[in-house]
Amino acid sequence: MPLPLDDLPSMALFAQVVQLRSFSAAAREAGLVKSAVSKRIAALEARVGVRLLVRTSRNVALTSEGLAFYEHCAALCAAARAAVDSVGEARSAHGVVRVNAAGVFAALYLARAVGLFLAGHPGIDVHFVTDDRLVDLGESGADIVVRVSRKLRGSAVVRRIAADRMHLVASPAYLARAGTPESPADLVRHNCLRYGLMPADEEWQFEEDGRRIGVPITSNLVASDAAVLRGAALAGVGLSILPGFLVARDIAAGRLVSVLKRHIHIPLGVYVLMSHRTQLPERTRLLVDFLARHFATGDWPALAAPSDVEGTAPAPT
Repeated sequence: MPLPLDDLPSMALFAQVVQLRSFSAAAREAGLVKSAVSKRIAALEARVGVRLLVRTSRNVALTSEGLAFYEHCAALCAAARAAVDSVGEARSAHGVVRVNAAGVFAALYLARAVGLFLAGHPGIDVHFVTDDRLVDLGESGADIVVRVSRKLRGSAVVRRIAADRMHLVASPAYLARAGTPESPADLVRHNCLRYGLMPADEEWQFEEDGRRIGVPITSNLVASDAAVLRGAALAGVGLSILPGFLVARDIAAGRLVSVLKRHIHIPLGVYVLMSHRTQLPERTRLLVDFLARHFATGDWPALAAPSDVEGTAPAPT
């Protein structure tokens, strides 16, 4: 049976409701009233003969049939966007690129990089949203998501644009008072500041004689924000395991000391999540390529913005 053309806008609207998890948000995006969106989705459900969404007072959820239907609707929307973006390079190099990035990395590094990019591309605007959660690309509503992480999960296309690593750090004052650990076993006598969203036995792991070992630690401070741990380490409260991008300037300036370097080998990456590697809008591809070139060195002190103002930061997951 031929698909009525009137169903195509409703399918796109359905995909928007699913991605935004809200009839109200989808209505605002589409320039419609909420009741009109609800009627369109109800008519679409009647047309296909199954319930696609379960509506609650707080949000909407997909039925199993709705999930299968959404995958096809999302593919149609992606194909429609690709058709518009394929009009020509000159046209698609203009417009808005929506970027979702972790707050502290955006403030310390990404804002400067994007500023340099915009200076060379006057036809492109960048809209930032900072979000420290590991969000799904579809959930974020962004064109690209930038995260620093130990590993990334999900179905989005991922491109690593820089490498980083974790450091075990403490202030010179703390080490003068408590002593400098010479081996992981020494940490049992130290105050080890913990990241609260990760089990301690996963966070405090080290290498010794080619083996991975865990160290039982004690801590009088647990935080879900790595910037809090950095501040506590600077204040001499204890030792903390933190990403290089956050503490590189402190280490270079002598405010923090990196210890047990041969025992801690936790690689990180700066990743860009995107919907497609080869079918990106030209404006998005230009930005991703620029960021990859800009961060290729991983020289965090040189790459940092000329400011000491630092916001919140989740520890990489």
